[in-house]
Amino acid sequence: MPGQGFRPVYHPAGHDTALRGVLQDLRTGRWLSMSQLLADTARVADRSLWTRRTQVLAAVAAGSDVVQAWRAEEPHSIAAAVMHARVVVERTLRAHREAHPRTAELWEQSWDACHEAARVAPADPVPWVCLLALAVLDDEQRMEEHRVRPPGPMLPPGPWGLLAEAGKRDPHNREAHHRMLQFLYARHAGSGSLPEAVNFVQWAAASAPPGSALHALPLYARVERYRREGGQDRALDLHWVAEDATRDADRALRAWFDHTDPAGESLLDLNHLAHALWGALHFGPAARVFAALGPYYTPQPWAYRTRDPGDPGPAEELFLRARARCLHTPR
Repeated sequence: MPGQGFRPVYHPAGHDTALRGVLQDLRTGRWLSMSQLLADTARVADRSLWTRRTQVLAAVAAGSDVVQAWRAEEPHSIAAAVMHARVVVERTLRAHREAHPRTAELWEQSWDACHEAARVAPADPVPWVCLLALAVLDDEQRMEEHRVRPPGPMLPPGPWGLLAEAGKRDPHNREAHHRMLQFLYARHAGSGSLPEAVNFVQWAAASAPPGSALHALPLYARVERYRREGGQDRALDLHWVAEDATRDADRALRAWFDHTDPAGESLLDLNHLAHALWGALHFGPAARVFAALGPYYTPQPWAYRTRDPGDPGPAEELFLRARARCLHTPR
């Protein structure tokens, strides 16, 4: 029976075996393999891969001084400067979520580090993505760069200039658009307009080429809407079979998944697509996405379909039930 005895694995590197080994080194305080991996990534000239790897590396490195040690040994390394910006931004965002008293100080340090990284790496989208990530701290949009006129109707003022700078260096950059979406959620002390967010994700997906992960962006806004409307407490399963929900899932499948190698894509995007197709009762297409995930999964968005989103256990069980249901459906 397909899936019998199967247990999913959550790992930030996912299918990226080269990254997985480097993360292990980072956890023991070693930076040489990170330096080599980023040098190899830069030679490939894949901005999407570069953005994704630096983000995952920073999430692990932020808990130690490993990047600081790298910069001390190689003070002129451009990759080390970019990773320094990544790490201080990650620390600032964590401090912000925890309402830490040093948040403002860290914010200033991060802003300086991002601009320094942009100076030494002018063709790199990551410093601009990092500045977009910091925009969530300015939920009242006091900074001028966070209230720029939008590029289209039905969109609010925001850090559109930062998004454009990232786009100049990597058109349709996935993380940049997700950071913009988080900013829209955070506006007005976390009560950002959901219709504005929906307008944004539809705008972004409409201009994205085939194979772009931005076609999965509307699935995130739909999960956020489900969460805000009460989610599991109101048994809103009909939320996922509504015409617009199934349309978003089918478009993401056809415009993104069918045009790309899933092994090189975000595990979070793949989980959102599998979740949306399963919720829409499109079990056959969902089975293809579950197969592409292989042994991996992410707790989100499955956790929002459980009674306690903070408990990863029920999220994993729901993933397993959905996976088994789809893989057992005759093609």
